[in-house]
Amino acid sequence: MVPEGRSAWRGRSVAAIVGVLGVAALATGCGSSGGQAAADAADGRGGGAGGFPATVTDCEGRRTTFSEAPRKIVTSNAASLEMLLRLGAGDRVVGTGFPPGKGTLPPELDARAQRVPVLGKTVIPKEKLLGSGADVYIDTFASMGMMGGAATGPTEEEFAAAGIKHVYLASTACAPRKKVPQRDLSAVEADIRRLGQVTGTSHRAGRLVAEMEKKVSSVRAALADVPAAKRPSYFFFDFDAGTKQPVAVCNRQVANAVLTEAGARNIFADCASDFQPVSWEDVVAKNPDWIQLGVRNRGSAAATGKAFDEAEKFLKEFPATAGLRAVREGKFLRIGSEQTTIAGVGNADTVRRIAATLYPDRLAEPGADR
Repeated sequence: MVPEGRSAWRGRSVAAIVGVLGVAALATGCGSSGGQAAADAADGRGGGAGGFPATVTDCEGRRTTFSEAPRKIVTSNAASLEMLLRLGAGDRVVGTGFPPGKGTLPPELDARAQRVPVLGKTVIPKEKLLGSGADVYIDTFASMGMMGGAATGPTEEEFAAAGIKHVYLASTACAPRKKVPQRDLSAVEADIRRLGQVTGTSHRAGRLVAEMEKKVSSVRAALADVPAAKRPSYFFFDFDAGTKQPVAVCNRQVANAVLTEAGARNIFADCASDFQPVSWEDVVAKNPDWIQLGVRNRGSAAATGKAFDEAEKFLKEFPATAGLRAVREGKFLRIGSEQTTIAGVGNADTVRRIAATLYPDRLAEPGADR
């Protein structure tokens, strides 16, 4: 099978990749910020005050200064929406794109998320975004040119004319432009701190990050003596991006950081991008030890389970993949796309969950996290 060109792939698959990035099941937070922190986020109580003026930079290094916390926020997708909910700033979100499906966020966050006005089921139309009355727009997609031509976003001049400050999630919008891979969750943690700084909830952000670091550090300690060459090879199978041509998660994507911290070797870690189309021959040549069935949350356990079944069945029946080591040995992980490819607090839970599967003699299954 000869890989299709990038332009052909974008035309067929950009909607699928958009869905993986922003559809928003985002069941990432079942455990990371649980307890009182999650409850506080659900009822909108903030995690701190002051800290202004606050200055943040965009992907090009341009500085934006906030003299006070914004009162009206629009989010580009459910990734930034979920972060704001966890920071206790969800009551300030006046609109979102790529809204989370009902029931796909943890219960303590879901009810508030469902009350956020939907400005676009996918990318928010330019006119609607500029007319939203927002003080700030949290953008996840800068690196993707508003999704490869799927929509034309406002210019910085148009944002300024509308009185909207433009802030990015650096771990998704800026990371693909950088010269170094994402191998840890520092960029995600920095995004949480940055949003805490902008919204005046820095104390809450610090608590969330500390919880993430505690979980990931425990995995690092457990695997410290496992040489890199001895760590199992791992393929993230993006089932929802289509089966005709697989799409790799590359080393600039958040998922690469998740897999690396979990003690896995991403078979496409040599790909200097976020996502990239590959061929099934590429996958076969790398013959992974483990395969994650990357499926988006369908809104119910039954529907999501059915999608996992379909993904596994495809790999077992497709001639090109039926003989892969992981397929023959049944080494599949049923972990959703959102928890792995979308930046959020729950990335730390996914690190622990993957590590516990790959190294059961070193790490107990973190059932309490789910």
